[in-house]
This record gives sequence, structure tokens and C-alpha cells, in this order.
Amino acid sequence: MDDELRHQRDTSLGQLEALIRRGREIRGTRSVDATRAWQQDCAAAINQLSGGSKAHWLARAYSGAFLVRSAQGGVVVEADAAEIVDRILDVLAQGSASLSRMDDVAAASSGAAPRPRQFEFVHNAELRPVLERAFADSRDAFDRGEFGLALILSCGVIDAVLTDALGAAGSGQRTASSGQQAAGSEQPAAAGSTEPSASRQLPAASFETRIAAAERAGLIRGGCARLPPVARNYRDLTDADGELRADAPVSEREARLSGQVLRVVMRDLDPGR
Repeated sequence: MDDELRHQRDTSLGQLEALIRRGREIRGTRSVDATRAWQQDCAAAINQLSGGSKAHWLARAYSGAFLVRSAQGGVVVEADAAEIVDRILDVLAQGSASLSRMDDVAAASSGAAPRPRQFEFVHNAELRPVLERAFADSRDAFDRGEFGLALILSCGVIDAVLTDALGAAGSGQRTASSGQQAAGSEQPAAAGSTEPSASRQLPAASFETRIAAAERAGLIRGGCARLPPVARNYRDLTDADGELRADAPVSEREARLSGQVLRVVMRDLDPGR
């Protein structure tokens, strides 16, 4: 296994372990909101690990965790919430075990499956690896409890992919610059974001302006409406050196919502994923 693939494997293992820890805590609290948010994050992680394929064994196992069959074999719609959590935990453990065996599989076979890539839909090929890293770094930051950094990275990726899509569509040059002529020089990029590369494709514009332009152009739907206010102003969370300001608190919920919106935007821009 090469270093890049091993790094991706280790990152995914860390994400699964963090989800397993959260699930065990939720199992004890029985919080409906916390359970729902955890299940959404689990679904996103499973989707990534399965390459977006619902036929993948891991995706099928996750879907099956929500089903309970009666003695006659029929599917019972209402399932015990605690049992569902336990089943999802088991699926996560299976995924973790499968990833842990990747070194053995790589040594036994030279025909390894291609590494899934999240940003092949981005038109600027040079931007893709930057986005891949920022996407992974955002999840890592969230798992470490660095919610401010996680939010900034997620929003920076949203900003960048919208800029790329608008530039490729040919409509961004006019819509994103409307009302921005007096803005002066470009706003500083957020710490760790991909903004410097993306901004060369489009005149300086606020995050809100780019979201609105992408919605008007039909590139994305209304998923960005879920972004919390702090995310819409994510550029203001950093100081002149690009570092997260100490007086810019970001909650776990705000960081999680931003990450979820990022995945929605990615699906809008790449319907086949």
C-alpha cells in the first residue's frame, strides 16, 4: 500500500472510530436529535467508503440496520431505536475491520481497487487534490473537536467548488460580480481553505453572492439555506494571518451542519455520485 492510500485509510479509520465512540455515548443518552445527527454522519461516511454505490456490501449492511423482520418474514416499519444504534455500530465495526485488513489485501494482490475520488466533477484539475485534502482535514478537525477549523474548511470547499462551477458555466463572471465592483481587493481566504486557487477564476465576491449566483444558475438547489449564520460569514472567523480568531466560537452543531451542506452541494454539482 502506498503512503497516500495508507493516509486515506488511516483517516477513514479515525473517522469510523470517532463515530463508534459517539454512537456508544448516544446509546446511553437516547437523545433523538443526537441520534439523528449521528445517523446522518454515519450515512455520509458509509457512502464515502462504499464509493457512492448502494450495491456495495457496506452500504447494504447500513441500510439493513434499519430493518426488523417479523417471525413471518415481513418487514416491520417500527424498529427499536436502541437496536438500530447497536446495528449501526456493528456496521461501523465491520467497516473498520475491513479497512484494517487493507495492508494484508494489498500485499496479497496487485489488483487493488482504484481509490475513490470526491472531486472529479471539479473542472480545474489542479484544484482537485487541494479540495480532497481540505475535505479530509475538515472531518479530522471535527473529530478532534476543533469545530471552528472544521467549519472554515467545509465552507472554504463549498466556496471553491461553487466558484469553479460558476466559472465553467460561464454565468459566474456576470452574476457573482454584480454589486461587487466597489468591493476593492479580494477578501482574505480562510485558514486552510482553497479560496486563493478558486478566486483566480472569478472576480472577488462574497460567499453569499456566490451561493445566490449558483442557485440562480441552477447549479445547486436550496441546500445552502441550512448553513448557520456563522458559516455564511466564515471568512470573518480568521485574523489577518489567516488564523482562527480566539473570539470566534463555533459550536459542534454549526460545524456539523456546514459539513452536511458541503456534501449536499457536492451531490448537486455531481448528480451521479
